[in-house]
Amino acid sequence: MGSPAALLQSEPLRLTSRGDLTSFFMQLAAEIGADSYMLVAIVHDQDRNDARIVSSNWIFDAIELIGKRLIGGLAQGPLTAAPGIRPQALVAARAPDTGGLLTGEEARLLDVLGHAEIYSLRLNVGRQRLFALFSAAEPGKIDQPALMKAQLKCCYALSTIPQLIAAAAMQDPLSDRERECLFWVSEGKTTDEVALILGVSSNTVNSYITHAIQKFAASNRAMAIATAIRSGII
Repeated sequence: MGSPAALLQSEPLRLTSRGDLTSFFMQLAAEIGADSYMLVAIVHDQDRNDARIVSSNWIFDAIELIGKRLIGGLAQGPLTAAPGIRPQALVAARAPDTGGLLTGEEARLLDVLGHAEIYSLRLNVGRQRLFALFSAAEPGKIDQPALMKAQLKCCYALSTIPQLIAAAAMQDPLSDRERECLFWVSEGKTTDEVALILGVSSNTVNSYITHAIQKFAASNRAMAIATAIRSGII
């Protein structure tokens, strides 16, 4: 299979922001035949294990409907594979065979949302508890051997940026929508353009951005964007 460093040599990536993480995981998803990915950090917070989404291309509504509790369960489920272990797929249509991990309603919801098949991979990155979820709308679409290589690439790539991952998992005060709005503004989009992209009103976009500014104790949008970039949040 080769070392993780050798696997990355042909595709060098300098991961310095969450935007870089998005590019990295989108490339991995394409390589293995997955439609979606999610990088999840499990942190110990106030006597509970809390799932924090570090990077993902799941649609916002899917995350809201599925919920962080189920996402955390999927990440740490009995089918989760450690590096070097052949991963097993969680197939939504086989919910009764998942050992109680999914209810029938949750399985149907995952299927409808395009996550009929999900692989959960544990990533060894220092002391951080990180998991990668790769999913597809059709069972059997994801290439298992390629998935095992992708897992090693994830471990190696993320081990080079522990501060970025820690900051994204522990110090991100923004909601998903606040982060999305701030990201698109940082890309030069106007309020009306962001509203069109996200399918909400301009007033709603302004409200999300205002909340982001307040959370960063910034005086304006530019300062909030600069803070988010420095923190690896966008």
